[in-house]
Amino acid sequence: MTSNRPSFLALLGQHFILILMAIFVIYPVWFVVLASLRPGDRLLTLDLISMFVPTVVTFENYRIMLVEEPFLIWFRNSLFVAGFTTIACLLIATSAAFAFSRFEFVGRRMGLILFLALQAFPGVLALVPIAQILSAFGLYRNHWGLILAYVSGVLVFTTWNMKGFFDTLPKEIEEAAMIDGCGPIQSFVRVALPLARPAIAVTALFGFMAGWGEFALASVLIPAPDEKKTLMVALFRLANNIDTP
Repeated sequence: MTSNRPSFLALLGQHFILILMAIFVIYPVWFVVLASLRPGDRLLTLDLISMFVPTVVTFENYRIMLVEEPFLIWFRNSLFVAGFTTIACLLIATSAAFAFSRFEFVGRRMGLILFLALQAFPGVLALVPIAQILSAFGLYRNHWGLILAYVSGVLVFTTWNMKGFFDTLPKEIEEAAMIDGCGPIQSFVRVALPLARPAIAVTALFGFMAGWGEFALASVLIPAPDEKKTLMVALFRLANNIDTP
């Protein structure tokens, strides 16, 4: 009787590859931590040892960031923008996706085609028109304008993501709920949404990441002052202002 268990060499090779992949993923984060602990004049002065362990440690960079720069304000701005972007995406995308998945209405097919067509164009092309529209409505240099731009940008993907999940849910579950007295809205809230929690989590994560890490729109729509900048834009400015030998 032959055994299907892998040999010792096969296991050793698998673990070696996994360790290499883990180092490849973790080391950039560790390098950033090491760089934050180095003095400014030694930021680019590296040797084999200092690439892996700190040789000279200073917390001056953290003091500058937390005391001399409005880091907490930037962090709060990004959290505010990302949080409301996530909430708006969830409210709109789940409702729109359920409607596209369950109901037949005029323009449904055309709407889905337009959603796909919009994904073919990079969002950078819309920077100037978005800035002009927000300026006309008094939302330029405003966090709410930035949130509106983010929501409109990620709504296509989040709606398609939620629709794909709703399509996999059996309609009989909702029909049974409606037989028991639930209306369309109640069946959506009490039946479909609880079952769609995995897709909702993915949608929320995508919406939050879109609002948290985006740079181009934030730098154009909120050029000044520093107190209104999001964290990504502010950190980019700081990185460009640092003098390194």
